[in-house]
Amino acid sequence: MKQGYVYILASERNGTLYIGVTSNLVGRIYQHKNKLVEGFTNKYQVHNLVYYEVHDRIDEAIAREKALKFWKRKWKLKLVEEFNPEWCDLYDCLFEGKRLDPGSSPG
Repeated sequence: MKQGYVYILASERNGTLYIGVTSNLVGRIYQHKNKLVEGFTNKYQVHNLVYYEVHDRIDEAIAREKALKFWKRKWKLKLVEEFNPEWCDLYDCLFEGKRLDPGSSPG
């Protein structure tokens, strides 16, 4: 079974959030950033990757995504803050093959 990723995009720090799931994180974020994805992220300019999780199986990632979507906004913001305190766009780290560990600074 494929590996899966849950990710959170933001319009800006504490801005509009979007939670998604994919089996190809770099490719999917590229699609969001280049406006190749119709819908919410395009409409609300939500293109900064601020959080992600890696799961061994895509079905685990899908279950986690569904759970996160029911979380209160306050909990989601805390999750991002703990993982990425500066709210940096993590896409470049992924593209360079770097993995960000929770609480560490990107780059």
